Amino acid sequence: MTNRAPNEARVIPLRPAAEPAPREPLWRDLVGDVLRRERLAQERTLKDVAEAARISMPYLSEVERGRKEASSEVLAAAAHALGLGLGDLLDRAQGELIRLADRRGPVRGRGAAPASSSHNGLCLAA
Repeated sequence: MTNRAPNEARVIPLRPAAEPAPREPLWRDLVGDVLRRERLAQERTLKDVAEAARISMPYLSEVERGRKEASSEVLAAAAHALGLGLGDLLDRAQGELIRLADRRGPVRGRGAAPASSSHNGLCLAA
């Protein structure tokens, strides 16, 4: 028997909350960040780059903010408008991904991925 009253609720202590797993960076966020940084480094406006790329200014803004998953054609057009090739854009985004992964350390339960390979970590599948 316990010493509590018949209608008294029993308090069950909660376990401490597990630390949330760090969020994996999304490719669209990385690519958008690279586009925005390059545009700002060139001191160009969204309007200027969007017109040069022949895409709408609101769409370019959404791509830069990682809200839209742009096609390779759109990414190539935006990159070319900034004087970059598509490979340059993807290489810079890959560098960001590697930098962020190195800062976070290996994913729990997996070994650390090699920082480079015979393909420099860039592999596109059809």
